[in-house]
Amino acid sequence: MIDLYAIHPDFPGLAESESLRQNPIQRVEFLEQRFSEDIGDYRFIPYIQLHEYEAYLFADPTCFEYLDANCTKEIEALKAIANQYETPELINDGQQTAPSKRIIAQFPDYEKSKPVFGPLLAEGTGLEVIRSRCPHFNAWLSWLESIKQLP
Repeated sequence: MIDLYAIHPDFPGLAESESLRQNPIQRVEFLEQRFSEDIGDYRFIPYIQLHEYEAYLFADPTCFEYLDANCTKEIEALKAIANQYETPELINDGQQTAPSKRIIAQFPDYEKSKPVFGPLLAEGTGLEVIRSRCPHFNAWLSWLESIKQLP
């Protein structure tokens, strides 16, 4: 799993994918295919997060109550952002508008503690909620779950 936001410029197919920028889901699927081809092993199942991990936290912004029980205004701001998009995965990847940047605008301390608080907030949200709001992520997990185990 890697974030699409700020992906390395030498990533397989990145230059070609620019023509798909207007359709982020199609773009990320194209990049996953190129990544798979680059690795060249049928066992490799690529996943690129649209646009970054913090999109999951927009699946239910009330998870931020974990950071501060008195943050109603900040949570409402994040809910308003999430409500502008069909899925949190489409919250864009601009330098100031990427999901993490929007969270940091409301919760500045998040920036220093992303590796700790990000997983805790996602855990508080719950996998089922994230899957229900993030179809690209859900499709990848469903694919993994469908793999039959070897005897």
